Amino acid sequence: MSKPLKYAVFGAGSWATAIVKMLSENLNEIGWYMRSVYTKEHLLREQHNPNYLSSVEFHLEQLKLSNDINEMADWADVLIFVIPSAFIHTELEKLTVDISSKTVVSAVKGIVPETGLLVGEHFNEHYNVPFESIAVIAGPCHAEEVALERLSYLTISCWDSKKAQQIADSLSSDYINTKISDDVIGVEYGVMLKNIYAIAAGIAHGLGYGDNFQSILMSNAIREMKRYIKKVHKMKRNINNSAYLGDLLVTGYSTFSRNRMFGNMIGKGYTVKSAQMEMSMVAEGFYATKSAYEMNEKNEKKADTPIIDAVYEILYQNKNPKKVFKKLTEKLD
Repeated sequence: MSKPLKYAVFGAGSWATAIVKMLSENLNEIGWYMRSVYTKEHLLREQHNPNYLSSVEFHLEQLKLSNDINEMADWADVLIFVIPSAFIHTELEKLTVDISSKTVVSAVKGIVPETGLLVGEHFNEHYNVPFESIAVIAGPCHAEEVALERLSYLTISCWDSKKAQQIADSLSSDYINTKISDDVIGVEYGVMLKNIYAIAAGIAHGLGYGDNFQSILMSNAIREMKRYIKKVHKMKRNINNSAYLGDLLVTGYSTFSRNRMFGNMIGKGYTVKSAQMEMSMVAEGFYATKSAYEMNEKNEKKADTPIIDAVYEILYQNKNPKKVFKKLTEKLD
């Protein structure tokens, strides 16, 4: 009988904390890497994360905590990375152990800015992890609702269906339903793009647009996502599945969505810098907007992306949100 796989989570934000909670429903021991010594010591003393989802209490006998990324990467068989994309390159530079034989799972929801690669592609190119050993976690699922044990759904994508199912089983519970997919690249792009569209939804709300316009915006967003993903990775997929449309809707509409919150602040007149300073969490869509826009511009036959273009103009070209959205409304149908 083979030994059970050892899982480790890398990151200490709200989504990382939620994933540790999900794993704790099924596993006797979970590795957890966090950069902050304070966070680790607080967890050992108070049994909860001091900064995120602090209502979730953990059984310490289940947790193997470490501030050493190499210790944790060496110990575990399945490495789940939940470090914000803006910081993952810096954290990964600390890695000295060989992880090419590990299963690497991305729950990052973004592109590595320094390389312009999807997280899975980054691990393949820079750490020699085979694509068959790379998986992606997609929603629709907010960390805050996991903390409340409200029924939520996850899609685990991996080219190796056996590995996908193993990861899905480790995350499943009475309040977490899981399914598997083989569209690793499409799902990872969808996870990135939905954050951009959530920023757009937030900007619209901040500018005073109502529910009627929001429905048009989201309807156009899913079609834009389909066009974009088809250009970068053509395969048969149903864009209306929960990993794409479902994740887009919850990120675009939910009050828990940090990307929508960020966009709302921009629409209300905050500068990018002031909005970032006021938020305690990273809005992944900010970084994803630049990456998605620049990648599309480099394509010989680029996708038609009026929403991404509009968000890019506002965030990176300092254009007036009201004027940009007025032009955008004329391009939607």
